Amino acid sequence: MNSGARLGLFGAGLVVAFGAAFGLAGVIVPASAVSDWTKGAEMDEHDTHDASAAGSSEGESAPADDLKGLSLGLDGYTMSPVEAPTSTGEPGELAFRIDDADGIPVTAYATAHEKQLHLIIVRSDGSQYRHVHPVLDESTGTWSLPWEWTDAGAYRVFADFTPAGADAPSLTLSRTVEVGGEFAPVEPQPTQVAEVAGYTVSVDGALEAGAVSELTFTVTRDGQPVTALQPYLGAFGHLVALRDGDLAYLHVHAAGAEPEPGETSGPGIAFAAEAPTAGRYLLYLDFQVDGAVHTAAFVLDAAPADGAPESDGDSHDDAH
Repeated sequence: MNSGARLGLFGAGLVVAFGAAFGLAGVIVPASAVSDWTKGAEMDEHDTHDASAAGSSEGESAPADDLKGLSLGLDGYTMSPVEAPTSTGEPGELAFRIDDADGIPVTAYATAHEKQLHLIIVRSDGSQYRHVHPVLDESTGTWSLPWEWTDAGAYRVFADFTPAGADAPSLTLSRTVEVGGEFAPVEPQPTQVAEVAGYTVSVDGALEAGAVSELTFTVTRDGQPVTALQPYLGAFGHLVALRDGDLAYLHVHAAGAEPEPGETSGPGIAFAAEAPTAGRYLLYLDFQVDGAVHTAAFVLDAAPADGAPESDGDSHDDAH
């Protein structure tokens, strides 16, 4: 059965609406529908921090304070330094806290997409992506999980959460962790097809800076459409999108009603995406089949808007 959940748009900067699947032959999204999705979209209201704390990217058309995941502190909340192994092959624990404006660890969080906190960890070149869910020690406010690095380099650790309480902001804070060892950087290259665990995932559509673009992801196996996509974190899929160069972050899910117990979907998953600037974007699609979650990675280039100049910035510098 396919979900009838309505679609919406979330986020600032790069805006991506993650919708449910619509039918075996693929997803057709009229341009008028895409336009409607942008109206009344639930935009992040917490991006009011000092742009100098967030950093910037050359050629950026949106102010830095409109982008997520570029600051360790926002709206009075701060992500503590991340404790983690310092080299590859060293088993240990990754741990951190979220402190409030008084320096007191936050111990109560709202649940969003079935979890109180989503942790995204990715190397500065866009490789080694992981989406995990640490455990909170309510006595100390410390989030932690067992951890071991497999590859050296500079990693960005993103914490996506909402503190408990009325009118609490939804936040994405980040820290950088340096991992010792021999470092072999990867240069992201455009790709619209990903192979993972025997599944082939393809994306149709193109990004254009400053414009809403239609994207359709299709999951197949051995040339056959996969119609058994299971709900994951309250939706039929989950997307993280990062801007190459500064790793400006957006964490999105399907809007609307959650899937019913036992409901499945596929093979198509519809998106509406708006890139804030021309340049390269890294997309990570999580989907679940037979109880196993898989991640398909894509690299898409957003073309300049009609009449807009090409960015002169080098979008492939390591982000620190």
